Amino acid sequence: MDSVELGKRIKEARLARKMTQADVVGDFITRNMLSQIESGTATPSVKTLTYLAKVLQLPVNYLLPDEVETADEGDAENDMDELVRMKDAFRFGSYESAVEIALPLSQSGSAVYDEACAVLAMSYLALAKACKDPKDGMVKARKAQDYADKGIFSKREIKASAVLLYDELAEKL
Repeated sequence: MDSVELGKRIKEARLARKMTQADVVGDFITRNMLSQIESGTATPSVKTLTYLAKVLQLPVNYLLPDEVETADEGDAENDMDELVRMKDAFRFGSYESAVEIALPLSQSGSAVYDEACAVLAMSYLALAKACKDPKDGMVKARKAQDYADKGIFSKREIKASAVLLYDELAEKL
């Protein structure tokens, strides 16, 4: 589903419940952001979609892309649980655990694909920096580069850092 169709679904659900944009946003997002989402000019994160689904009393998979709509609702909920675990692992510096959790979530069709790719890029970069073996560090830096290019949260800064680290480690060999 494209962002215009998603915005249309959200707006229709809001209007069907006779809710204003201010009623829907609460303290979670701004009214301006909801307006952009409804018009199709902004794409919300999975966390925002989950919030909107709850407020609008809709099943989460109604607002997720088509690939996920065909999945069991339990799969999407499981992905969300794993997303929380993955982010916690990353936040507390358990980069190996974050990678282990994120790898299956980085598969096409996952409800949290974009977030998983971002966490993989940042985790592999952190692991590469901590490597004592330059070859192992280079492998992890290359993985950081690859994941930094994927998903809507792709970051040039992470890719650039990974490329520089890779080059530094290659010079050590």
